[in-house]
Amino acid sequence: MKFYDFGDIIASDTEFVIFGIPWDYLSSKDNVNSSTAPQKIREVTKDLALTTEMGVEIPSLKVVDIGDVSIDPTNIERNLREIKDFLIAIYNQKKDVIPVMIGGDHFCTFPVVKTISKEFIADDNIGVLIFDAHLDLYDKWDKGVYSHATVSHRIYDLDQFNKNNLLIVGTRDIDIPEMKIANEKGINHFDAFLFSDLGFKNLSKDIVAFFQNSRIKSLYVSIDIDVLDPSIAPGTGYAIPGGLSYRELWQLLRLLAKNFKIIGCDIVEVSPNLDAPNKMTSNLAAKLLIEFISFISN
Repeated sequence: MKFYDFGDIIASDTEFVIFGIPWDYLSSKDNVNSSTAPQKIREVTKDLALTTEMGVEIPSLKVVDIGDVSIDPTNIERNLREIKDFLIAIYNQKKDVIPVMIGGDHFCTFPVVKTISKEFIADDNIGVLIFDAHLDLYDKWDKGVYSHATVSHRIYDLDQFNKNNLLIVGTRDIDIPEMKIANEKGINHFDAFLFSDLGFKNLSKDIVAFFQNSRIKSLYVSIDIDVLDPSIAPGTGYAIPGGLSYRELWQLLRLLAKNFKIIGCDIVEVSPNLDAPNKMTSNLAAKLLIEFISFISN
């Protein structure tokens, strides 16, 4: 099953390449199965309509779905190489495509961002925006430096990223060591309560201004599904109250596509085994991805 039944051949006019990373070994939760999310999210699209909310015909979008990275569940170093090589093979076929990754736990974002940033090494105007209920700024957690709880720290450690081009939005479950790291390094995060305190429109402008003030033109966007309120996205390992609504995130993605060149994106941490019987979290993830793709494309 392919995402919205798109083809699997990268052609000269392909704009987006969807792929999955079915890997959740580096989650700190034992009861999640986000490794199954890439296929489950694909499967729900067979029951979804073929136009976006704004009337774009989905089959007309220049998207392909080339399947999943080959993953050995517990072999971290091998998987890091596999993900890098998979992305390089995509770029070798077409340099200007936009990779769209479906995870997997949030650590899957790190090797993707690392590889994509090297493709844009000559461009210092790159930023990363992470939507997440958590900072994920631990230096080490559980199995070591590689964990879904360390992903933001690992991205921050990459040469191209710093406090001026990394932003985390939607946070509302922050541990003391992470807060200390954020304060010491000056890593910016816009907590979820600010959307109500400052107003959605004002904070949306602040998000755009953060990157524009740093002269960022190209942006990678990572969506941890737990940034959304668990009342609408229950299928995830950390169901933290007080999250964004679907419409708020939809509007933010639309705004980002208008103001920046999106060079890649992902959606992670969907756990189908924790979802409602009607698969509402997988449906939501699929809708967010196709809506964001349509915003970027148009």
